[in-house]
Amino acid sequence: MSKRISSPLNISSPAPFVPKTFDDPVNAVDALTELYERNTNFLIESFAKLAKGAPITSRYRAFYPQVSIETTSYGHIDTRLSYGHVTAPGIYTTTITRPQLFRHYLKQQLGLLMKNHDVPVVVSESTTPIPLHFAFGEGAHVEASASAFMDIPMRDLFDTPDLNTTDDEIANGEYIPPPGEPSPLAAFTAQRIDYSLARLAHYTATGAQHFQNFVLFTNYQFYIDEFCTWARKLMAEGGDGYTAFVEPGNIITHAGSSQPETDVTLARLPQMPAYHLKKKGHAGITMINIGVGPSNAKTITDHVAVLRPHAWLMLGHCAGLRNSQRLGDYVLAHAYMREDHVLDDDLPVWVPIPALAEVQVALEGAVAEITGYEGFELKRIMRTGTVGTIDNRNWELRDQRGPVKRLSQARAIALDMESATIAANGFRFRVPYGTLLCVSDKPLHGELKLPGMATAFYRTQVNQHLQIGIRAIQKLAAMPPEALHSRKLRSFFETAFQ
Repeated sequence: MSKRISSPLNISSPAPFVPKTFDDPVNAVDALTELYERNTNFLIESFAKLAKGAPITSRYRAFYPQVSIETTSYGHIDTRLSYGHVTAPGIYTTTITRPQLFRHYLKQQLGLLMKNHDVPVVVSESTTPIPLHFAFGEGAHVEASASAFMDIPMRDLFDTPDLNTTDDEIANGEYIPPPGEPSPLAAFTAQRIDYSLARLAHYTATGAQHFQNFVLFTNYQFYIDEFCTWARKLMAEGGDGYTAFVEPGNIITHAGSSQPETDVTLARLPQMPAYHLKKKGHAGITMINIGVGPSNAKTITDHVAVLRPHAWLMLGHCAGLRNSQRLGDYVLAHAYMREDHVLDDDLPVWVPIPALAEVQVALEGAVAEITGYEGFELKRIMRTGTVGTIDNRNWELRDQRGPVKRLSQARAIALDMESATIAANGFRFRVPYGTLLCVSDKPLHGELKLPGMATAFYRTQVNQHLQIGIRAIQKLAAMPPEALHSRKLRSFFETAFQ
């Protein structure tokens, strides 16, 4: 039978933090880090004392740090920029978590605000409690540890994750600050970020610190196998600018080595395994096998988005819908027909998902470089057009007149189950996106994906397709971030953080 606390406990917290003003982003991030470490250590140490048998005399609470700016001017900044500024006078603030993980990002974002508005930033303590689970970081099993020494409900002693503070109202453009309250500086609050960092560790079996700013999603393990072969060879040959290769289980192979630093292997792969080819400044490549279906595609992009990547691309297989297409041809999506349904409540289907010129040019250029086809000749192996994404893998088993009519009216050239979801979530979260698919079957023309045919197709096409994706990423990585992040993705009232 659980113990009950007969009267409310006093609140035990770290000493109040006096707000500090900074005109240098490095010093501001240092202060955020110091405050965050102090408050999370308070929670962890309090938990440890209880685990050792200390009497329960209070409830333990600590708060996230926050950063704020205030501007009184409507003055215009460099209108080429899609982020790094606010649109109107007022006070803007956001809660901060894991400042050490986001150090480079925070320095850049705060530096732009200081430069563009000629204002300092204020570091203070927010009124949002840090859940004990998040103080420990991803991978911690707090309930399991707590059950060993007490049977009092965790929520009686520590704050736990609150779903009321982890929604996507800001990112969806639905958040309206209460009268007199500050406007948001960032699309994601600290608890929303912590929630996603924990989910990423669960789904991918790699830590958030390993994720890179350029992400490739795929729906087949064949691509992962090719990526691993290429990355391990690169590591053995010195890295060519990449510093390490990280596999699920946080198994690391360093540049200049042909073997990982440990011989530990996972008993089983996670649901959506991630692989990271690391480069200084998180400028490398992360590749994730998301499996099949729009639900997985939404789930993983919901969480990767909090890391604020510079771009994500979908590389996968699709059904070719035109008789002129051949197995192995490429499809460069420039529009999406959305019948995935998983984002309907967050991003209505009437919202257009535009093609992003920077990404389209990089993908087309990469196809030309890797295949050797140029200009008009490129049309022999690649079509640009609408990709339809559906949530029913066996749509062929139903009356085809409905879906075929809609696909024809949409001028679709390919059909899959992930691409529009990934693009739509890129649009929703302001992450540049793109899609390059490879035709693996043509169900409308009797060319089904059969075992023998599929094996030969995979053997000849997967490596080339992957190399095209990698080359496109390298082209995007060579661009300045301020040029890559498109103003197309910004709404009327935007947060300042990218």
